[in-house]
Amino acid sequence: MAAKFALRLLAVVLLIDGSISLPILSQLSHPLLILRPPRGEKSASGAAALRASHVPPPPLVRGFGEGLREDVSSRSKLYWSDIKDGLKLQTLSTVAFLFFACLAPALAFGGLMSGMTGGNIGTVEYLMSTGICGMVYAAFSGQPLTIIGSTGPVLAFTAVLYQFSLSMGLPFLPLYAWTGLWSSLFLLMGSFFSFSNVVARLTRFTDEIFSLLISFIFIFEAVKESWKLFAVARTPAAFNIASSSLILASSAFLTATSLSKLRATKFFNKSLRDTISNFAPTIGVALAWFIGMQFKSNFGISLSGLDVPAALSTTSGRPWLIDLMELPLWARFASAVPAFMATILLFMDQNITVRLVNSDKHKLKKGHGYDLDLLIIALLTGGCSVIGFPWLVAATVRSLAHVRANTVYQSGTTNVQGVLEQRVTGFLIHLLIALSILFLRPTLATVPKCVMTGLFMYLGASSLGGVDMWERMKLLISERVNDNKFLWKDKLIPSTVLSSFTLIQMACLASMFLVKESAIGVFFPVLIAGLGPVRSLLSQ
Repeated sequence: MAAKFALRLLAVVLLIDGSISLPILSQLSHPLLILRPPRGEKSASGAAALRASHVPPPPLVRGFGEGLREDVSSRSKLYWSDIKDGLKLQTLSTVAFLFFACLAPALAFGGLMSGMTGGNIGTVEYLMSTGICGMVYAAFSGQPLTIIGSTGPVLAFTAVLYQFSLSMGLPFLPLYAWTGLWSSLFLLMGSFFSFSNVVARLTRFTDEIFSLLISFIFIFEAVKESWKLFAVARTPAAFNIASSSLILASSAFLTATSLSKLRATKFFNKSLRDTISNFAPTIGVALAWFIGMQFKSNFGISLSGLDVPAALSTTSGRPWLIDLMELPLWARFASAVPAFMATILLFMDQNITVRLVNSDKHKLKKGHGYDLDLLIIALLTGGCSVIGFPWLVAATVRSLAHVRANTVYQSGTTNVQGVLEQRVTGFLIHLLIALSILFLRPTLATVPKCVMTGLFMYLGASSLGGVDMWERMKLLISERVNDNKFLWKDKLIPSTVLSSFTLIQMACLASMFLVKESAIGVFFPVLIAGLGPVRSLLSQ
């Protein structure tokens, strides 16, 4: 009985994800959240829904290079516009904010990776990869608003690959290089044959869960970092450090959050309000940094700074280029097996994030280029593999933060007018990261780590706004219009229907978050990739 109930519940979840064509599932402004089709009507597939709306679904596979040529042709015509549109004052605030927002994860992931790979890949490799690859992606990608970086699943996969190399007695870096080269080949095939068209089969049900998952991960990591300091505080001095770190993290978070909302107030004039709001995260970091210096000079409380390398060399002192021939011949071909799993990770992380960036709510006008994006990721993956750099893909929270930082609002309101679709900010952000490795290492080392914790919290919390699932979750604990209905987007929705829909999404979110944080976290994107095929089987 329990098994049957579980299968039925899974079927409902997968049906909601797109196998039933309902207006409410594509835009939750319909008066009813219907979980099944009306009696007497056949359910429509996701493709049928597209046909019903007069938008033909793109084929899953296209002829060799067809989609790629279209992407290059359409984006090349807008290249000068992509540069010209970035020559604005708002660019400075975006660069100042995202510089720290991209630097902090690179430093954090670099420290984690160094411990997980025995120092083979560490902070130096992460900073250089982030700077160089970020500039290349911003200059040549189909959607330059996307920010690339390392992600949790990729980090987990690399750690698993390192443990596998130890168990098999194989040298890690050559195995890593061959795995990356095979993945690069698979991604190139995906680019040439337009495999990214699979994103057209995804729905907002999947998008919302993925968005909240990444946001919650940032918030969870920020809270965990602060809690760890108190958990190990056994002396008054340690408690003072933990308390001071919490104060700095809270200062950065609250300042950035408060000032970013200044745009919607009547204080000062519009120009000044917009400028302060645009620079809000930067002001928050600068204020917390200043408070930290005061703690050190006035109270003698010295907080840990960012882990910036003292010298420009590889973490372990190894040569920059990896000896590919060091791996046995059989292992060079066998590495195609883990490479297939790595390809799924990179493909899903990349395309779901770019899909979120290209969301209609952002009112983008220049189009997209999924195949061109995947081509750049494939080439960068191959290049990073032979140097021993981490693989980078579209990073959800940083990309959406980049979009928000480039958003233009209607005068005196928080209504979105459009987005500055350009390449300048993305290029400058990563240029500064690359230059910081050369010239700013001593300065960056004075920034307390806890300031980046506050920035992590801001990135996660600010990404929650505008996600319908998050709004419906809050609605579940809000006052109802009457005993049986909620007021949702000016429509009365039966409480049982809205609650069921949202609770199913929450169950999926909780399951994915648990898998993401478990020992098999490397399989997290595979769960998303498997929803479509399983849904198709259940709907037959």
